[in-house]
This record gives sequence, structure tokens and C-alpha cells, in this order.
Amino acid sequence: MLRNFDHLTIVVRDLDRARAFFAVLGFRKAIAVVIKGEPFDTYMGVPGIEADHVTLVLENVMPRTEIQLLHYRHPDPVPDPQIRNLAKLGMNHICFAVDDVAEEVAKLEAAGFKTRNAIMDFHARKLVFIDGPEGVTVELAEWHG
Repeated sequence: MLRNFDHLTIVVRDLDRARAFFAVLGFRKAIAVVIKGEPFDTYMGVPGIEADHVTLVLENVMPRTEIQLLHYRHPDPVPDPQIRNLAKLGMNHICFAVDDVAEEVAKLEAAGFKTRNAIMDFHARKLVFIDGPEGVTVELAEWHG
């Protein structure tokens, strides 16, 4: 039986910028390690892996919510030229519920991050897409009531 969402991992080139993005949303570094060699080569299916692995945790939230950032030292990460295209197959976006979507957008924009669209009202919530690290689309949702 599934209990809850545990984490999402994002491969990034600019670790500091990615950490800054998620810090604006309230995530804090829980642990940072370098992973390399076995058992990670086999588990990840990436021979010769060496990467910074940073776990960010959303503070004061239960159940625990993590974003894990992976910054490859070896091998070079493979770019996804379609990452921003929401019509592609596979993962589309991640969404976080927020108390005030306009307030979160203002904080992100003040930190130099951009929205992909205007805030819209749909299915009993206000929604907005944000350009996240490495082109990953992050959505924010403010539920009515």
C-alpha cells in the first residue's frame, strides 16, 4: 500500500541556482554527500557515477517532502531538449500546494525566477507554472477555501 509521496530527484548543472530556487519555496538542505562507485553504479544504472547528492526538505511539513538534487561530476549529464515541452511523453511537471500563490510568485520573481504563464483559476484552485531548475516545470496551486 502506498502511503505518500517521498521525493523527486532533479539532475542539475548549476547546483547553487537550483538550491536557491527551492530555498525560496521553503526547502532547506538536510544532507549533502558525494555518491560514487558501487552500489550506486548498479543501483542508478550509471557506470562510473560520481555526483553531488543534495537532499532538500520542506520545513515544518508532514509527511516529509524532499527534493533531491543530483549534480553529476561523471559522466556528463545528458540534456533533454524537450524538457519544457509539456506535450512530450513522460514526466510533465511537479506541483506544490501553497497558501498564497501570488505571494509565492512575487518571492520567486524577486529572486530572479520566472513564471511561464499568468495565474489562472481552474478546478477550485489558482495555478501557475514556474520555470524550475534545468527547465523542469514547477506548478504552484492555491486551493480555494
